[in-house]
Amino acid sequence: MQLSLHNIKHQVGAQPYLYDMNLALQPGALTVLLGTTLSGKTTLMRIMAGLDKPTQGQVTVDGKDVTGMPVRERNVAMVYQQFINYPSMKVYDNIASPLKLRKQADIKAQVTAMAQKLHIDHLLDRLPAELSGGQQQRVALARALIKGAPLILLDEPLVNLDYKLREELREELSGLFALGNSAVVYATTEPAEALLLGGYTAVLDAGKLLQYGPTAEVFHQPASLRVAKAFSDPPINLIAGEYNGAAIDLAGALELPIACPNLVNKHVTVGIRASALRMQNNAGDFAIAGKVILAEISGSDTFVHMETKLGDLVAQFTGVHFFELDAPLTVYVNPQQCYVFGHDEKLLVAAQRRGAN
Repeated sequence: MQLSLHNIKHQVGAQPYLYDMNLALQPGALTVLLGTTLSGKTTLMRIMAGLDKPTQGQVTVDGKDVTGMPVRERNVAMVYQQFINYPSMKVYDNIASPLKLRKQADIKAQVTAMAQKLHIDHLLDRLPAELSGGQQQRVALARALIKGAPLILLDEPLVNLDYKLREELREELSGLFALGNSAVVYATTEPAEALLLGGYTAVLDAGKLLQYGPTAEVFHQPASLRVAKAFSDPPINLIAGEYNGAAIDLAGALELPIACPNLVNKHVTVGIRASALRMQNNAGDFAIAGKVILAEISGSDTFVHMETKLGDLVAQFTGVHFFELDAPLTVYVNPQQCYVFGHDEKLLVAAQRRGAN
């Protein structure tokens, strides 16, 4: 299935929700819609599903104009943030409902196989009210996946689950998506989730499509500072600099040996992801000295906020580490792991080599 959006715009009254955008989904592939709350992800998915009609533009499926075609006339499956199941039907019947509508054969075998993939085969005789939140969302996902629709839309389906359940389901979904033939669109606010799921990523911000491409490529080669910000958690460290023709001067404290031959304005912004800062000094690294102003342990990572001559920075270290407040700390980063953005449009002018981060 080839779903394409041509010059799509959407507004309600005078309020714009989506600005002019073009997007052609990769057939049979996963596309992640990455953006903060109110970036336009849900509006875009509703237009894809046929729940809303765009104010301007055209939606095509395999070259056929389906703009305005109601959702009931499209073969689409959708899963929302909330657990939406039929409360009076047992888990088996919830999952089987799309197959029964089409009067398919071998319903029991298909339901059992899908339930096993999502580890809910032991819950088939229970009602949704007897399940945990994670189990209910698995039921909703199973019903959407078993439909075999050419387009599956998942609107932040794991956001209401606890951390452990989200991690578990993300890994399972990656495998399930790879096995299917459907085009899957998955909305999330979390860059880590987009990276884990892979496929393709469309970065949205304030109703605008900023970049679309293979997820790893968008992560390593963000087209602009806005994309880099959207694809960084914790927020990317930003440092003002000046390019002197051979290197970038950072606040008069450091020179970053990065060539920017196409740079027009000498003023730049250097971006360094928190995960690129290390406590070990490797060949080619440059050092940034400072002191600890805050240290936070989150899951299996430690986030350290530092005060330096370049400004306040955040470093992300794998593992659990303990730091005293105001303790001196030197971190290291390879210039190849830095991003350089121009002064005017904040477009990328230099980026890390692939796989350096």
